Amino acid sequence: MHTSISVPFVDTQADDLVWTLDHPVVEPLATRTCRVRGTVVELRVLGASHQAVVRSSGGELVETVACLPGVEGGLPEQGEPTATAAGRYLFSSTVHTLSHTDLSRRVEDLHREVADAPGGLLVTFPGDPLAVTALHLSPDTGGPVRWTTWHVYPQSGELVTTAATLTP
Repeated sequence: MHTSISVPFVDTQADDLVWTLDHPVVEPLATRTCRVRGTVVELRVLGASHQAVVRSSGGELVETVACLPGVEGGLPEQGEPTATAAGRYLFSSTVHTLSHTDLSRRVEDLHREVADAPGGLLVTFPGDPLAVTALHLSPDTGGPVRWTTWHVYPQSGELVTTAATLTP
């Protein structure tokens, strides 16, 4: 699903992003809701940041990657498995600084790979065609629930990719 919104993105660079499982659910600018074997996954775009809200029979998980006022930025590259009410959760992130040409190519790829994919949500922001936030819930293979996100910061040439796995 591809959505263009009129609200400018507010995050400025990768170093400002914070990862947390403790932040309350925030009103999204765009949402895609999917089901995986009785688990409901909401992929939510909040400016150039995101929340993944997972509701299973065991409980709820709220993954937030965003700029949070008063909280120092920094994403873990590889987290430790975490026990949550919704299941065993694992998070990782990478930040790549790319040339304008490489960033443009990657954004084109995201449009092809995510915008029309089942479980995909791609949001474009006004002012720069490279200002994109994309989330994708991997197809159900009978294993853990997996999602990937991409946050593009054209002003700094950064592409932030996160990957999460939840084993209910």
